[in-house]
Amino acid sequence: MSKSFKVSQKQHSGKEYRKNVALILERKSGKILICQRSDCEGSWQFPQGGVDEGENPVEALYREASEEIGLSAKFYKIIEEREGYRYDFDKRHAKWKNYLGQEQTYFRCRFNGKNKDIDLGADKPEFTNYCWIYPEEFNLEWVADFKRQVYLEVFRDFFDLEIT
Repeated sequence: MSKSFKVSQKQHSGKEYRKNVALILERKSGKILICQRSDCEGSWQFPQGGVDEGENPVEALYREASEEIGLSAKFYKIIEEREGYRYDFDKRHAKWKNYLGQEQTYFRCRFNGKNKDIDLGADKPEFTNYCWIYPEEFNLEWVADFKRQVYLEVFRDFFDLEIT
């Protein structure tokens, strides 16, 4: 089931919501991958990134997972997809000048690799560290405040959890 928004894609000032994908990578044990942002100490999140011109969300997922965490698509399988999660950018966010925020498609994927298959050593690494936790261990304070409502919805929709 996907979320639907009746709100027009274009809003005030001619700005739009940037299309984005996010990866919930899950082990058979139920643990999920979270990554520590390189630009904000103490901030953890799921890998995510924009959908490029001409890409569909699945193609963007494969590209972003490769770029952000060095993970080849052969090491995970999509098991669930939900769309329509939306947040507004904080005015301090660099992309705020061009976009109102992001509209995300979340993919829950089964990880069939090993930790060595994850590589944060990109040219411009977005993450400095990663760890595996159970969904109920996630702390909402780890996420930038403007993204928190989406994380509340994601954990409720994918894991039937009310996180705090």
